[in-house]
Amino acid sequence: MEVLSSRILLRPADIERSRRFYRDVLGLAVYREFGPPDSPGVVFFLGPGFLEVSGHGPGGAGPCPMIWLQVRDVRAERDRLAAAGARVVREPREEPWGLVEMWIEDPDGVKIVIVEVPEGHPLRRDPRS
Repeated sequence: MEVLSSRILLRPADIERSRRFYRDVLGLAVYREFGPPDSPGVVFFLGPGFLEVSGHGPGGAGPCPMIWLQVRDVRAERDRLAAAGARVVREPREEPWGLVEMWIEDPDGVKIVIVEVPEGHPLRRDPRS
């Protein structure tokens, strides 16, 4: 399989609340809007992929979907996100595998892992060296 593009699809219980969270709290840039003007679906840039928030779910996305976002400074993002109203469910800490991770949730309880890859971590090394 050759994947040319991908996106994560969310069907939130309250689409407007979720649009505000991803746009205003996380600060994701809008790629495009579509659908009815009074309740459009929104596709956000998500690194090299996309996050689509559209439609309506039965009451939350459930515990399965998770979003993993790498940032430069997880502690600075923690302060910014908390001030913007994000629910921090786990404070930043270094994991045994060497990444610094913090967990937040969107309004429907979708887990979002905010990750910092420290200097010297294997994910930062050139695999050819």
